[in-house]
Amino acid sequence: MSRILVIGGYGGFGARLSRRLLAAGHEVLVAGRSRDRAAAFCAGHPGAEPVAADRTNGIGMVLARERPDLVIDAAGPFQGSGYTVPEACIAMRIPYLDLADSRDFVAGIGALNKGAAVAVPIVSGASSVPALSGAVARALAAGLSQVECIDIAISASNRAVAGPSVAAAILSYVGKPVRVWRGQHWTRVTGWQELRRARFVVDGGEVPLRRWIALAEVPDLSLLPALLPGHPATTFRAGTELGFQMLALWLLSWPVRWEWLRTLRGAAPWLHKLQRITAWAGSDRSAMSVTLVGAGVRRRWTLIADRGDGPEIPTLAAELLAGDILAGRVPPGAQDASGLLTLDRFEPLFAGLAIRHAAREDAVEPLYLRAMGSRFARLPEQVRAMHALHGDAGAAGEGEVRRGAGLAWLVGRIMGFPPSGSYPLRVTFAVRGGKERWTRDFGGHAFSSELSQAGQGVAERFGPLRFVFELPLDGEGLAMVLCRWTAFGVPMPRFLGPRIAAREWQEDGRFRFEVGVAMPLLGEVVRYTGWLRRL
Repeated sequence: MSRILVIGGYGGFGARLSRRLLAAGHEVLVAGRSRDRAAAFCAGHPGAEPVAADRTNGIGMVLARERPDLVIDAAGPFQGSGYTVPEACIAMRIPYLDLADSRDFVAGIGALNKGAAVAVPIVSGASSVPALSGAVARALAAGLSQVECIDIAISASNRAVAGPSVAAAILSYVGKPVRVWRGQHWTRVTGWQELRRARFVVDGGEVPLRRWIALAEVPDLSLLPALLPGHPATTFRAGTELGFQMLALWLLSWPVRWEWLRTLRGAAPWLHKLQRITAWAGSDRSAMSVTLVGAGVRRRWTLIADRGDGPEIPTLAAELLAGDILAGRVPPGAQDASGLLTLDRFEPLFAGLAIRHAAREDAVEPLYLRAMGSRFARLPEQVRAMHALHGDAGAAGEGEVRRGAGLAWLVGRIMGFPPSGSYPLRVTFAVRGGKERWTRDFGGHAFSSELSQAGQGVAERFGPLRFVFELPLDGEGLAMVLCRWTAFGVPMPRFLGPRIAAREWQEDGRFRFEVGVAMPLLGEVVRYTGWLRRL
């Protein structure tokens, strides 16, 4: 069989991968900075040979001496790392594979093709992301002409104590700006924020897992929008099992976001020690889910690993791709792993572990269709298209804003309405749990509201204020008529509420809108009009 050099081969994921490669009959050169640790690992594994190697210093000499058939980098962290190892492999015509989950590293691997021709396969990201996640996403998207959004979540067992490199990778983006594709444009969010509770369940399985997850930066954020039809919005969230750990990291993300701290990466050794100390708590169950929405359906794939087998999952893609590379089934060139494997290839490996996984499909209907019923079909084409939302979407156009004066101006300022003027307008729609969040951006002045169904109408929430509207057809399009409102959940007298006049119609093949808000005694607070087209 083949000689495979595994950098970091005695570490957390590297040791698991080394054992898998040995079981497949390969000769494994277990490499790392500590030859003593490598030798200790090899002593209990026939066919393994220890090698002292530093991925950042002198790796070329090691490769020249050992001449492996394949190099696998399982060391990490890859955040902020250069391409020293793959470049050395290209120079010596040795195939290369890694378990990188760094967004910039994996998404940028193709840049190595710009020099001399790459004569061997150079594959990055052979791990849970983007190799497995990409395989699942493409399986879920099969047969769909358009995908609107994809959400990926991973929650690790607390007893699956990861190495210091994983802690460093997480802390590298906590509180930092993260670019995400939403509403058909790139925007910025904050790492380890947008904290939410996730539910993982496999049909017919045990009690569902309920875990906290938060925004993480992974290669999928760059790769999946271009990989799937429709250029879908893509979000990735990750989490540890224990809620107090998640809350602590979320709280620490704020000083970084406010630029009180430059980064938390230096705290990686402390985070690793804390995780080891608390490893006794929690369970041995890990989970992963991929949810895709498009063409009126929601497809969700869920995996739950028991008996501590979760940490094996990041090594499975590397095992498969190592076999493919050595068999000549991977073409030469530098590439990421998101499109190299299919989901069915993982099935035999899942079967050998305490892993259950399943996919399900559900129909989804737009909010306005649920509320209006048969009347929805009578809307003008452009109005109907603007409200035919299943997942994330975007629209762009132009808008004009007129603000009130005096106290009415102050109320508008508190509500976040833009100043008077004409602006380029972009609206981002995000559908979650049957509700829609509309973010209207008038030339950089943005405000948001959340819409939900209220009988045959809709309710729009601005913070603690909730307004319920009827949705009559007015002959030209759609009107929104305020019928009641609440503040902090308390019903309020109608005569104290705002006077809201809102309508939508089609004109010159465009979606047009006009919204006016006035307050008793204060007069007009804001009026904004304009046009939009779906992106």
